[in-house]
Amino acid sequence: MENQKMLAGKKHAPESLGRVLVLGLGKSGHDAVDYLMAQLGGRVAQLAVFGGQPNAASDAYAGKARDRGAIVEFGEGAVDRLAQACGGHFELCIASPGISEFSDLYRSAAAVSDEVVSEVELAWRESDSSSTWVAVTGTNGKTTVTALTNHLLRAAGMASAAVGNIGDTCISAVAAGETDVYVAEVSSYQLASTKLFAPNVAVLLNITPDHLHWHHTLENYAAAKMKVLDNLARVPGSVAVMDASNDVVRAEVRRLRSIDGGCGFAIVPMGTAEGLQGDMRARCGADNAAFINGEGELIVALKGQEHALINADRLKIKGAHNAGNALAAAAAALAAGASDEAVCEALATFSPLEHRIEPCGTVRGVECYNDSKATNVDATLKALAAFPHTRPIVLLGGDDKGTDLADLVAAAHAHTRAVVCFGAAGARFFQAFKEQVSQAPADFQLLTADNMESALDVALEQAKAGEVVLLSPACASFDEFHSFEERGEVFKKLVAVRAVKLGA
Repeated sequence: MENQKMLAGKKHAPESLGRVLVLGLGKSGHDAVDYLMAQLGGRVAQLAVFGGQPNAASDAYAGKARDRGAIVEFGEGAVDRLAQACGGHFELCIASPGISEFSDLYRSAAAVSDEVVSEVELAWRESDSSSTWVAVTGTNGKTTVTALTNHLLRAAGMASAAVGNIGDTCISAVAAGETDVYVAEVSSYQLASTKLFAPNVAVLLNITPDHLHWHHTLENYAAAKMKVLDNLARVPGSVAVMDASNDVVRAEVRRLRSIDGGCGFAIVPMGTAEGLQGDMRARCGADNAAFINGEGELIVALKGQEHALINADRLKIKGAHNAGNALAAAAAALAAGASDEAVCEALATFSPLEHRIEPCGTVRGVECYNDSKATNVDATLKALAAFPHTRPIVLLGGDDKGTDLADLVAAAHAHTRAVVCFGAAGARFFQAFKEQVSQAPADFQLLTADNMESALDVALEQAKAGEVVLLSPACASFDEFHSFEERGEVFKKLVAVRAVKLGA
């Protein structure tokens, strides 16, 4: 693709994409296929799709895709069959973030493709050359930093959108054409398959051992995260915000600063080895820094200007980790062109949206989320896809709307470790899952409870520290409550009581 003529006004979009293979029909794969199907017969010569293991939802989608000219295969040997149907070779492969680069499936696709990239890479290449990208990655805090950065930029009057693992996929946002600034939460899975991806601002948060089943080693995991920095030097004025209070990230800051002639982009180290209170300028002569001073103020020193922002006490998101998240978001927003005034005002107003995948406490290390607003299957499907790095235990049930549950069952099998069916709809939900038990992962648990309170207790009994319990009922609330708001409030109170009784 490097030797092809590129479309004017795009980051790196060839006039012809040729034969394209998409691996996986999860959220990102689905949206990539939608984007590419619209160009079949034009930029896309042939479109082949590996759909994983079939289920009701993927079968239905496959039928629609075939009607529009795509070739779709499921199961073992699918990549070979797709390659044979497309002349034995693909110019481009888009890989789902759920498929490890070390897997046989990924390797088999790479063997018949000129290059394998992620949906994030595809979206960046296809985006307008004038667009700005802010990429946020790290082990913890990505979602908050992404949402808050977007909040700050929108307060500054920019047409920004939170995309990636939060909100819409990157490619669907690019296709919509309504965004000037893409604030993308990007995972190690997605970054592992990037090649040219070059954000204007990269935020690299903490790196601690995680997803080693996917990456095999901590070194591979860290290397995937670091790929967010690979192409920054190609972007004039680019900035990397890096959490220097984290040992792994601080070592990378040190390595970049030691490069003869500089690394080609500005580095804003957050804190020092002693924590976020440290100023890396004073510590080792860095040009830029972000830290929380002795009075609790968020300070960002960038390109010769020091920005004194608000006191951490004014943040609605509480806790030291959220002060760090706010510092990272503020540095990113300033680097993207937001004013001090807009950043200060918006920092003080940001809070999680109530009843919409709202964090509402921790019980014995288990994070609990209130998504009571999910009163239908479609809303719950969005919530299930909102936790790409863990498999939550989900509470499903309430006042039954009688809607088809095939998509919900398939999504729960794909994204969750367990479901607890409760309330008036509990029996029907349980039966829908039981009928598809052969499609469930081996470790999937199907559980029941009488009402929401007992469902929470059942979920907490099964959950381990570091896991997630999510109330996302896919039903109305009227079997137990007057409204979804009341249901959400009761759920949060139940979590708080158990946090006191059992420990946070």
